[in-house]
Amino acid sequence: MNSEIFDMLGLSERDVSIYKALLALGPSAIRTVAERAGVNRGSTYECLKSLQQRGIITYQPRGKRRYFSAREPEVLLQLAQERRERMDAAMERLKTTVIPELHHLKPDFSVANVEFYEGDAGIEQVLRDILNRVGQQDEPVYSVFSSKPIRPLLYRPFPNFTAQRIARKIRVRAIAIGEGGESAEYSERKWIRTEGPVDAAYIAIYPPRCAIISLASDNYPTAVVIDSREVAAAQQIIFNTLWRLL
Repeated sequence: MNSEIFDMLGLSERDVSIYKALLALGPSAIRTVAERAGVNRGSTYECLKSLQQRGIITYQPRGKRRYFSAREPEVLLQLAQERRERMDAAMERLKTTVIPELHHLKPDFSVANVEFYEGDAGIEQVLRDILNRVGQQDEPVYSVFSSKPIRPLLYRPFPNFTAQRIARKIRVRAIAIGEGGESAEYSERKWIRTEGPVDAAYIAIYPPRCAIISLASDNYPTAVVIDSREVAAAQQIIFNTLWRLL
């Protein structure tokens, strides 16, 4: 777990080894640090220079030599805070400038508005897209048609999907085709009763997108995502009309 945290801070395994060596040694010359960290002298010098530029270590001249010192570990919190602030600023620019500019490059409709996904990894991408897009709406709500055979496979790659949806207070209205399915927090469900077997299918309507998930073969899900306001609006009308009749 610690290695993952250091990686998120942009610190390599070698950086961490040298920083720990300095913490243990106190002010030290490059050769001493390299020996303690088990890193060759050239690489140690490059790491020390990088860590010093990022404010994680300091140095002081002693004659013709430099002695390096590690700053207190709390500097890592400062590093994390700075990265978070940069990320927040980047996200804000993405929302207000970059993404709108990129959308202007897209034609009103083209084959680029249809995306295909396969397997568990693909379905997870679709589910995350639903959460991310709906979560940004003023009224976070989406609609789904869902049949019983697809449900055991739908959330297999993303088992905490519902928990994340609830945590983000995203509402869902579901029309279940056939038996099964239960309403959870921030959800409403109605049923269409059928006779005989029902094919595995799931349709999510989250304008301007619709996602259609089905099984290409046993236990292998596929999805088509259509990015079209017109298509999504038509599907929403169908869903709302049926919802009122049930």
